[in-house]
Amino acid sequence: MREYIDAVQFKDMLLCADAALAANTQRINELNVFPVPDGDTGTNMGLTMNNAAAELRKKSFSGVSAVADCVASALLRGARGNSGVILSLLFRGISKRLKGMETVAAKEFAAALRDGVDAAYKAVMKPAEGTILTVARLSADEAVAYTKKGTDFEEMLEKLIVRGREALEDTVNLNPVLKKAGVVDAGGMGYIVIVDAMLRYLRGELAAPERAADAAVIANENGAFDVFDTEDITYAFDTVFIVRKDDPDVDLTPLRAYLSSIGDSLVIGEDDEAFKVHVHTNIPGEALTKSQKYGTLELAKIENMRTQHEDILAGRKAQTTDDLENVERELECSSEPEIAEPEKKYGVVAICAGEGMAQLFSELGADKIVTGGQTMNPSTDDILREVNRTPAETVFVLPNNKNIIMAAEQCAPLTEKNVIVIPTRTVPQGVTAMLNYDNTAEISDIVETVTESIQSVHTAQVTYAARDSEFDGYEIHEGEYLTLLDSKLIGSFKAMDTAIKAIGKAAEELEPEIVTAYYGENVSDEEAAAAVELLEGFLPDAEVSAVNGGQPVYYYMVSIE
Repeated sequence: MREYIDAVQFKDMLLCADAALAANTQRINELNVFPVPDGDTGTNMGLTMNNAAAELRKKSFSGVSAVADCVASALLRGARGNSGVILSLLFRGISKRLKGMETVAAKEFAAALRDGVDAAYKAVMKPAEGTILTVARLSADEAVAYTKKGTDFEEMLEKLIVRGREALEDTVNLNPVLKKAGVVDAGGMGYIVIVDAMLRYLRGELAAPERAADAAVIANENGAFDVFDTEDITYAFDTVFIVRKDDPDVDLTPLRAYLSSIGDSLVIGEDDEAFKVHVHTNIPGEALTKSQKYGTLELAKIENMRTQHEDILAGRKAQTTDDLENVERELECSSEPEIAEPEKKYGVVAICAGEGMAQLFSELGADKIVTGGQTMNPSTDDILREVNRTPAETVFVLPNNKNIIMAAEQCAPLTEKNVIVIPTRTVPQGVTAMLNYDNTAEISDIVETVTESIQSVHTAQVTYAARDSEFDGYEIHEGEYLTLLDSKLIGSFKAMDTAIKAIGKAAEELEPEIVTAYYGENVSDEEAAAAVELLEGFLPDAEVSAVNGGQPVYYYMVSIE
């Protein structure tokens, strides 16, 4: 019987959880209601947890408290999407309960899990049942109940998992959207994968992942980063992943050509069963999405080389001091981003993808652009870095994606700047927010005016189906054009003109005055003009125009006002 765990065991449990999430990324992603290639839950949770694993591998710990603190901090900064933020909130509560402990017994750990749930519920403005929150709450309650009579750590986790799986199965009944789709909650599944891997490690069913030195540390020892500046890194994300082939004879030539077009340092190794990709790119989510057309994603690791380079240079500089205590302190703080001195009262950080969209937001007055959105939700740290680099006292953040709002909100306690998140759920809402942004007004007036303005914006989108699916009476086939209006599916079509007509028909009822079609990187000017003509046929009284947004994944993002 195991009554407690120590720091080494806790660290290895979490490293196993990271590996398990990576192995189950695609399985979790497939639970997402809409089969759109848009920053799925499995990808977000996996990348969030991978950030914590990377930090854990860098250090040794004297107690479980130090492990929990490290994980909570790394998850907070690395949180991607709503699921990643909630995961970070759960561990923030756990960290507080374990404060000062060298080892932790079953009773204390169960209480920490419950504290994590409380922290997450308090932080989420409108917590919904039938989600990861429900699964975490009911399973933690079961763990606490067990420890009133039992002390076996492994049995406590077993009881937790059994109850958690029951709660997961019931999410389909608690959440109307899940019930309509006939699937369980993806975030809840991710949570079960985490705790199950932790238990399997303790039982000896999983070996702790090899404690290899981080690539950044190896590069530092070899002097690989000494010869260039951080700004010289063209492609920020070192992306490595493994895909299990659907067809042993599949031709990877189109994939190789695509990956070469979005990055460099490309290496693809393959055998009959799988292929492994290494590429440097600014859009790793698109690389993963494109590769899943050839099989099932089994493992992915993405690291920000710019951040690594900044960390290493700071660490190397620290090593020139004689005071070893200062060395350690500077190394711990080396990842802190630069903080621009305020040169003005207000600034704006906007999140978007596509050169055209980035240029538009800059022209409208945004100070900094965070690249991300569809397929790759930026982390809290990605957003925080640009907030800190904005030379203003107050920084307004436009997430422009409903799955990025929570990650943006986590920036507020991490910076000395006043951060205000305007809850723009789509890029068109973000554009409207900028058009109504008055940097001479008071903060309260800006928030009121901008927030009110985005309420009148409806957003239609045309993307492609990432997989076969059925939802709300629609039979969806991989590769078809998916059309959505305000995040609700309105059709799946084989022809683009049919998809555009579906938007026009749906927009008729809204009686809009202004319609703007932002067209993506795979749409020509001629095709965009034809789309405008189709929309004008349905909306003769509206001013309809097209703007080259250059965004990936979404052929069209249509603003309807």
